[in-house]
Amino acid sequence: MTQTNNSQSLTSQPKLANLGFGLGLRTEHYQEILNNKPAIDWLELLSENYMVAGGKPLHFLDKICENYPVVMHGVSLSIGSTSTIDKDYLRDLRHLADRVQPAWISDHLCWTGVHGQNMHDLLPLPYTEETAKHVAERIGIVQDYLGRKILLENVSSYASYVDSTMTEWEFISLICEQADCLLLLDVNNIYVSSYNHQFDAKAFIDGVPQNRVQQIHLAGHHNHGDYIIDTHDTPVIDPVWDLYEYAISRLGQVSTMIERDANIPPLAELVQELDIARKIAEKVQAYNPSAVRLPRHIK
Repeated sequence: MTQTNNSQSLTSQPKLANLGFGLGLRTEHYQEILNNKPAIDWLELLSENYMVAGGKPLHFLDKICENYPVVMHGVSLSIGSTSTIDKDYLRDLRHLADRVQPAWISDHLCWTGVHGQNMHDLLPLPYTEETAKHVAERIGIVQDYLGRKILLENVSSYASYVDSTMTEWEFISLICEQADCLLLLDVNNIYVSSYNHQFDAKAFIDGVPQNRVQQIHLAGHHNHGDYIIDTHDTPVIDPVWDLYEYAISRLGQVSTMIERDANIPPLAELVQELDIARKIAEKVQAYNPSAVRLPRHIK
């Protein structure tokens, strides 16, 4: 893999602009987005869906990029794995970025497989200094190759490691400092993991580095009584909205979007749900004007 030495330029990059309120780009909504240009400020595309040579997805994506800012979000970087970083994957990721010019690129703080075996799941890591150093070194390789800082997302988890020596938010903070990367804060994942592992969700938000939080995810889940599974197939519930309000009151202006990956409703329903996030942000702004500045919707 050819690497470039961008350490100095990456370090000097400021936190990126607030894009406002967005949705995940899904095939069911391609035509309506192009025809009606709904009140969405930006769109998040799943990187792997468009890392192809051609076809209708890329055709629609090109048209949509003419009208909306986009960001790229992946599920296959496996930044926490001990396997060698997949140079073919990085090459295709960079080619897609060159094509769509995303505001930023994100993936998950996890591992997805080892020794060539993809588990097709976002698996948590042990929260240790050794793991943080390993992950930070790999983030450095990726950022040098892409020539930009990347965002890493906190995942929902259903198991923990006896070897962990710190909290998840301390682990994330250590990685962000060592790798000089940015953070995609998934508020629903915080809620899910806090329920499953019995920690204070607000302590998580208080503990992450505010100046690193570039984006927020919101989504739905299924509560099974003793545990919660992150599913992205239902609306956001009230306790997650409450946690979102707490997050932006603490973190300030952050680009926010809703993820929906199954049981996908009409686009109008998702836009209505996104309006809840807008109203919460407006309420926070009303009682704390310095906490969040809201960009106008991009026509």
